Amino acid sequence: MFIDTAEIHVKAGDGGNGCIAFRREKFVPRGGPSGGDGGHGGSVWAVADPAYNTLYHLRHQNQYRAERGEHGMGSNRHGKTGADVEVRLPLGSVIVDADSGEKLADLVTSGERVLLAKGGNGGWGNQHFATPTRQAPRFAKPGLPGGERQLAIELKLLADVAIIGFPNAGKSTLISAISAAKPKIADYPFTTLIPHLGVVTSLHDRRTLVVADIPGLIEGAHRGAGLGIRFLKHVERCRLLCHLVDASGDGDAERDVAALEAELSQFSPEVARRPRVVVASKCDAVSDPDRLASIRRAAARRGLPFLEISAATGAGLKELVGFLFHEVAVPPAGQPGHREEQSESARHPEEQHESTGRPEEQHESAGHPEEQHESARHPEEQHESARHPEEQRESASRSEEQHESTRHPEERSDEGSRTR
Repeated sequence: MFIDTAEIHVKAGDGGNGCIAFRREKFVPRGGPSGGDGGHGGSVWAVADPAYNTLYHLRHQNQYRAERGEHGMGSNRHGKTGADVEVRLPLGSVIVDADSGEKLADLVTSGERVLLAKGGNGGWGNQHFATPTRQAPRFAKPGLPGGERQLAIELKLLADVAIIGFPNAGKSTLISAISAAKPKIADYPFTTLIPHLGVVTSLHDRRTLVVADIPGLIEGAHRGAGLGIRFLKHVERCRLLCHLVDASGDGDAERDVAALEAELSQFSPEVARRPRVVVASKCDAVSDPDRLASIRRAAARRGLPFLEISAATGAGLKELVGFLFHEVAVPPAGQPGHREEQSESARHPEEQHESTGRPEEQHESAGHPEEQHESARHPEEQHESARHPEEQRESASRSEEQHESTRHPEERSDEGSRTR
């Protein structure tokens, strides 16, 4: 049985009480306090376990209590810590505090652990309260109570592609044709009463993607018609919506496509804006060519990709699977084109612009203006070095005259005596 909602009560263990005791030993008069501490209470943890795919096991056990800590004992012996309790939940479980509405966790990774209720601390024994003026304390601290909560758990399936459409549109036949899933298939509406998951493997490499078969929607489902829209919450995590439209029916398909879009918008406008591909199913049993043409026009009017398939004969399935992998699949780790490698090689243009450096950073890397002034002389100095040769000789003679005028007086007097 597929159960995607449950409510449980969790209670962590209380801490053990501290002990009031005194050391009583032969030849040790007034041994002093020796009361040990109480043990800590056990905690309640939620653990994501891929072995589970439904919350059915929570219907049989909805009370989870961790072990309390043992009380302290004499001779400074501490009580034992209480054992923890784990609540195993399938991947995709959302845990919410039923009283406050606070979202506590969303388990999407295998082995992920989340603390639901923390165990109480153990109380101190009377050995901790001995002082020089109070050498025989006759009191100890009690253990603290453990946490307690009422939790609401909701399962949202983890899938890459969600197959949606009206009842009897061929959703179950499609997922059984492209994966190993074996849902119930019949020629009457509402054959699928619960979502089904199927793993699709690429024909060219080891890549895989998960496809979810969502029970059929009808017009007025948001008001409770048919199975309602409660199963649409499993679409929230999907990256692509595969909208199946029955090509073997009669009439214009525009009304059918618009009706399903309205139901998606009533459930969540964000889900209605997800990437979508329109797929015409049962193309091997088309009785009205205008029906197939209307599906194509409805997709073109919305700017959506359009494919034609027949799950019974296998026509178009290879193209559909290839399109799904092109849109949502990620190569396995260690192979070229993995998500981490793609994020480095195909970054956003703004990030690439930042990596090349802003103009101010490039200006700083080219050197400060004062440093450039040191390495490249002032234009006037360069002009001095590149003047005409005659001007250079005149400037040299003027510099010699200035040098003569600045010589020492004794040198000028000796030169004058030699002249006389």
